[in-house]
Amino acid sequence: SRTVIVRTKMRVLVTGFGPFGGLKVNASWEIAKHLAQEGLGDGHTLDIAEIPVVYDVVREQALSLWNEKNPDLAVHVGVSPYEDVTLEQYSHNFDYNKEDITGKCPDTRCCIPGGPDRLRSSLDMRQLQEDVNARGIQVDTSISEDAGRYLCDFLYYLSLSHGQGTVAFVHVPCLDKRYSCEELSEALRVIILAMIDQLLDKSRLN
Repeated sequence: SRTVIVRTKMRVLVTGFGPFGGLKVNASWEIAKHLAQEGLGDGHTLDIAEIPVVYDVVREQALSLWNEKNPDLAVHVGVSPYEDVTLEQYSHNFDYNKEDITGKCPDTRCCIPGGPDRLRSSLDMRQLQEDVNARGIQVDTSISEDAGRYLCDFLYYLSLSHGQGTVAFVHVPCLDKRYSCEELSEALRVIILAMIDQLLDKSRLN
């Protein structure tokens, strides 16, 4: 098992997805790239990675990115059809019946055979939403308990199983909706800093 060590200055991994369906440009990756250019600030280190919308690749990279980057916190970003930024509390193990961009589904239709039905982030998304609103975030946020049973949910479950809870998933709207890439990147930066503060507060209580 992975030993979770919470440091004052954290290494954060942010991932976005590649194109899929009718989306030639995936907002999640564009936002991750912009965030990398701007940085998190406060002395934190940021790594980013683009992940193809392919189950087999996600399964491989969910583990390899943890091993290579060894982040204190992993924040996965995906695109959704909604207009707000959605903080996902849970990931799910079963019912992956929607084909990826290669036309395939997982053979078992699940993330980990025999695993729990769902895994929960150690971050309290309701508290996180209150924290980011208090910081004057310029986008609307919502809380979700269903990350969609597609590659987003699939990655979230596998990453949570490797990262022992120090993982979050954030759904963002398409860039042609209410917000620009710059606005969403700044919102993600504020959200990640609030996540770090929550983890630091928990470590002090422990």
